[in-house]
Amino acid sequence: MASSGASQPTILEETEIKPHKVGGPWKVVLWDDDHHTYEYVIEMLMDVCQMTWEKAFQHAVEVDTRKKTIVFSGELEHAEFIHERILGYGPDPRMSSSKGSMTATLEQ
Repeated sequence: MASSGASQPTILEETEIKPHKVGGPWKVVLWDDDHHTYEYVIEMLMDVCQMTWEKAFQHAVEVDTRKKTIVFSGELEHAEFIHERILGYGPDPRMSSSKGSMTATLEQ
C-alpha cells in the first residue's frame, strides 16, 4: 500500500483504542440465594440467556455450590440487557418465600 504521508497506527495503538470503544469484557454474575429452585434457575437462564438445558443446569449447580456464576461475558450493551432481564424475571412460583428475581450484578 502506498504511503500517504500519515503514519499508520501501530498494533499497540490499536490495542489501546479498542478497549475504550468496546468498554472491556463485561460479566453478568448470578448470585445464590435460598428463594429460587434449580428449576427456576434453569428455566430463567434458558429464556434470558438462550442457554441449552445442560448449560443452564451447569450454571445452577455452580451458583448453588460456589455461590455465584458468570452467565454472560461480552459487550456492555448486551450485558446490560441480560442483567435487566434477570432482575425483571420475577419470583419463583414454586417457593412461597420467593418475593422477587434472583440477584445479578454487572462486573468488568
